Amino acid sequence: MSSTTVPMTPSSLRLRASGLILAVGIALIAWWLGHRIPVIGGPVFGIVLGIAVRNLFSPSDSFNPGIQFAGKQILQWSIIALGFGLSLTQVAKTGMESLAVTMVTMTTAFVTAYALGRMMKVHDKLQILIGVGTAICGGSAIAAVTPIIKPDDHDTAFAISTIFLFNVVAVLLFPLLGHMLHLSDLGFGLWAGTAINDTSSVVAAGYSYSTAAGDYATIVKLTRATLIIPICLVLAIAMAVRAKRASKQSGVTGDFSLGRIFPWFILWFLVASTVRTMGLVPVAIQPAIHLAAEFMIIVALTGIGLSANLRKMAAAGIRPILLGLGVWAAVSISSLLVQLAIGQL
Repeated sequence: MSSTTVPMTPSSLRLRASGLILAVGIALIAWWLGHRIPVIGGPVFGIVLGIAVRNLFSPSDSFNPGIQFAGKQILQWSIIALGFGLSLTQVAKTGMESLAVTMVTMTTAFVTAYALGRMMKVHDKLQILIGVGTAICGGSAIAAVTPIIKPDDHDTAFAISTIFLFNVVAVLLFPLLGHMLHLSDLGFGLWAGTAINDTSSVVAAGYSYSTAAGDYATIVKLTRATLIIPICLVLAIAMAVRAKRASKQSGVTGDFSLGRIFPWFILWFLVASTVRTMGLVPVAIQPAIHLAAEFMIIVALTGIGLSANLRKMAAAGIRPILLGLGVWAAVSISSLLVQLAIGQL
């Protein structure tokens, strides 16, 4: 996606209108389908429908400004809006209880993504997208790091599709394995909350096991989602360092400071979460804010889907899917092993 942000003027709005209308129209269909089939969810429907429209109907170049605006600017707004639904107090309490498991699974995800990615010759940005999506919170984490590492749109689409595949497998497989392993409600909740990526899939798997497991899994998942903040900051610093090093090697000078590429939307996410924690968000409007955030994510991922090149995705072959499988399996097993070691099962 382009890193250039066009100012919001009447002429720029007219330039973006056709692409935005297309993205919002498809997103409305995806939102409806997501509520009808929650195990898949609106974001996945959005990106799939976007890819289908792009590759079946090939919208003209006049749609591109609005599509790019949806895939970048609306994406950042959606992450900020999510902050209004996250209480830092609740996160801190549950975070301490699940910290050991969460840190091990997150480290395992990144190490496995790097090692397997190098072995399978999957390029760096796709490694990061799959690693972050598996380690943190699926599509939302991929959406959060996309403006920082600036991957090709087809890579973002591929990563989200790969993460979704293993979400569906987890919803069907985890409750069965949990009963076979005789996991406690809290043990299963912690396992689901740390090893399943998307929130809707965590909820589906957790509550199919038991109400107590579902409650705990959901809170663990929300706590795990906050780790996207330090991850984004680390990636921003790494990108700044890499850009500066590349400029020295090429002899081209430029402004590669952290401030230039800092993900400011993450700072606003923290501000929004602080406002929620302080009780300044009226209870009556919280559902509306959550709905707006959910819909903006769907619009943004629809925009990414509308920019995706299906031929390039197909050219990547099965390697990214195998990478996703390897990372997901490593995270799932490590979560159980840590719980076993500390006696939480």
